Amino acid sequence: MASTASKLYSDDVSLVVVLLDTNPFFWAIAKNSNNNNPNLSFSNFLNHVLPFLNSILLLNQINQVVVIATGVNSCGYIYDSSSSPPASAAKSEDGNMPGIFSRVIQKLEEFVIKDQELSKDESVVGNPSSLLSGSLSLALCYIQRVFRSGPLHPHPRILCLQGSPDGPEQYVAVMNAIFSAQRSMVPIDSCVVGAQHSAFLQQASYITGGVYIKPQHLDGLFQYLTMVFATDLQSRSFLQLPRPVGVDFRASCFCHKKTIDMGFICSVCLSIFCKHHKKCSTCGSVFNQANPDSTLLPDRKRKTPDA
Repeated sequence: MASTASKLYSDDVSLVVVLLDTNPFFWAIAKNSNNNNPNLSFSNFLNHVLPFLNSILLLNQINQVVVIATGVNSCGYIYDSSSSPPASAAKSEDGNMPGIFSRVIQKLEEFVIKDQELSKDESVVGNPSSLLSGSLSLALCYIQRVFRSGPLHPHPRILCLQGSPDGPEQYVAVMNAIFSAQRSMVPIDSCVVGAQHSAFLQQASYITGGVYIKPQHLDGLFQYLTMVFATDLQSRSFLQLPRPVGVDFRASCFCHKKTIDMGFICSVCLSIFCKHHKKCSTCGSVFNQANPDSTLLPDRKRKTPDA
């Protein structure tokens, strides 16, 4: 990473960490679906995303872009503009496309091959979810490294380009990442290109103060990205950005990893269960068996304030 001491950062300098969904199962289904956005292949998706990344670098010469690939079994860094030549000076080997395009595509191909090799020995049923929790953790680790590099640094934000459905088994890890981003004042923007809304990303954008959209016409995805997510955080106060109509705050139970509307909560560690249990599987607290319909309370005497 380049030294921040020699750079003059202002309010309009951005560090955008993009989480790119590379789930091959989702893209195979999206390509063959007969919905309002036909022929949504991964290559068409990149035709919108890569020019958007290049436009961020062209808006300011010291803007930074980091791309993290989100696979089914793994996630990893794909591109870091701080360790690459400037976008204006970079060229591909054949000279037919900008250098950022060729480097990102090459790294993506290598990542997808490695990610598919990890799932050869596992039986995949339906459309598995991507490892969103892992990519969010990588993004936050990179941002924390930028914070600790010095007092001068660009304003970071995370952009999730997600198409795969939410994985209830990742609920705890995703929520921990969301609260960590909130504490670090890092907005999480979300752009969902799948058929359904993402409850995880709705909560992430709402809690951290980011922007959540689900484009209706994916053939104009580049316009959505540039008009909503290309602007820096300082300029957002002057724009009328999309506001969330409704946020799905439902949680996933710790026992069956399913999204529930009503359940039981451990009063010690706040673990969520869809059914009453004799003992908390997270912290080991024994619950009161005398009145299981009240709440999940530990089987111990609790002090009450004096009247």
